[in-house]
Amino acid sequence: MESVAIRKARGRRAASFVLGALCVVALASCGSEDFKNEPRPPRPETLTGVITKDKVTISPNRFGAGPIELTISNQTDEAHTVTLEGESLRERVGPINPLDTATIQASPEPGNYEVRAGSPEAVPEEIQPAALDVGDKRGDSNDELLLP
Repeated sequence: MESVAIRKARGRRAASFVLGALCVVALASCGSEDFKNEPRPPRPETLTGVITKDKVTISPNRFGAGPIELTISNQTDEAHTVTLEGESLRERVGPINPLDTATIQASPEPGNYEVRAGSPEAVPEEIQPAALDVGDKRGDSNDELLLP
């Protein structure tokens, strides 16, 4: 014969199991059917640049289409406005003071672009612009960890 204590323990275990199964079913039904699991955009490509008295240099100057962050440093004695321009895009920042930096955030489409440094004052020689070659769109960033 089973003791009363053993029967109560089995009853509690059975009740706990049923309650746990109900919780699992309830949690599985949570969520929204309206949620669209669309791919995240590509990781922003980080570009760096420098303005010297002769030219603007950007590195890398070839990359795939998608979001970019261009940080450019002015290493001249004058303030300059920086313009990123192409067929479908025109972004401007500045003026950037001497020995200072600025950042342009953009999402260029495939094509050719220029980064120019202009000055409000007439300069004896124009600063040669940097050329950027933007290729096909980069892949999504779904498999990359620690991204916002």
